[in-house]
Amino acid sequence: MNKEDKSKLENLLRKVAHVWDLEICNLKIQTNQNPIVLEIIIKKTNDDDVSLDDCALFNVPASEEIENSNLLNCSYVLEISSQGVSDELTSERDFKTFKGFPVNVELNQNNSKIKFLNGLLYEKSKDYLSINIKGKIKKIPFNEVQKISLCTLKD
Repeated sequence: MNKEDKSKLENLLRKVAHVWDLEICNLKIQTNQNPIVLEIIIKKTNDDDVSLDDCALFNVPASEEIENSNLLNCSYVLEISSQGVSDELTSERDFKTFKGFPVNVELNQNNSKIKFLNGLLYEKSKDYLSINIKGKIKKIPFNEVQKISLCTLKD
């Protein structure tokens, strides 16, 4: 499956998910499997936990949309799952829950040699992330943050 078809399929599935108050977090297509595997990772738009029933309920409309799209002309296995427990912090709930915990912040600064910062999660606003690095609060603009993950602090 080429990039354009994957993008089309993902857009179709996003529309279906929206009807069910879900979001598509990721669509993986494993073409090295026989039959190929489509793994759709979903989350609820209201940030509630995704249950097994939610995954099962989304399976039928997702399957129908895939079949009706004619983008896949081969056998496939469809797997619907939740994000599960992840070290990556993404939701407001994550930031509230893990305030004070050690985090690794991956930066996307093009003009800096610093690509990672480790510290304790201090505060998150819509514009910046604050972490405590050895007693000093460092504010990092969100446009420079690529990923925030739980970690263990290194001395």
